[in-house]
Amino acid sequence: VLKGVTDPEEKRKRIGHKFIEIFEAEASKVGSARWLVQGTLYPDVIESVSLRGASVTIKTHHNVGGLPEKMNLKLIEPLRELFKDEVRKIGKELGIPDEILKRHPFPGPGLAVRILGEVTPEKVELLQKADKIFIEELERSGLYDNVWQAFAVLLPVHSVGVMGDFRTYDQAIALRAVNSTDGMTADWARLPHEFLQKVSSRIVSEVRGINRVVYDISSKPPSTIEWE
Repeated sequence: VLKGVTDPEEKRKRIGHKFIEIFEAEASKVGSARWLVQGTLYPDVIESVSLRGASVTIKTHHNVGGLPEKMNLKLIEPLRELFKDEVRKIGKELGIPDEILKRHPFPGPGLAVRILGEVTPEKVELLQKADKIFIEELERSGLYDNVWQAFAVLLPVHSVGVMGDFRTYDQAIALRAVNSTDGMTADWARLPHEFLQKVSSRIVSEVRGINRVVYDISSKPPSTIEWE
């Protein structure tokens, strides 16, 4: 589906179509499934398509503009006009556990929009390993709940490094951590330098194919939280 695709918008749209294709196939096995319930939030709608007039599309969210025009399922989106903080307040009133309520947001298109350029199985594996280390260390250090969202991004950049007595020419990972209330604006998280050093050391030591780690200190706006 994503072979040779590098454009972020094209990635999102292809993933949205494949998502519905698979979902409809699985739903047909149930027999009576007619509805697709989605957790679409208002920021998804704002970035994809405006509810109150024309707006510039920032990113197509697969659950909004990325869905095919014709599909056999009808949509139910009870959270469509709510922000993340409002959803969490409702969840708290309903007694949903904190480990679910405080879980960091994750993009609908998955890791495909955290791999800049073409997506391959090898790149996905690299990113998964680096991201796991980042999240593990946030949890161990008691910092996970102090940031709104944190993740790793695989960059389409190779740079020269040294491992022991040998030259390397490997890829780079960017770490992204932000604080926000509703996802519409965000500020980069001021994580301790010692913490970032530990994460960086683990990634370059444990993830073969990565020899450089950088930290993203961009806020939204002008940047978006996700890189693609």
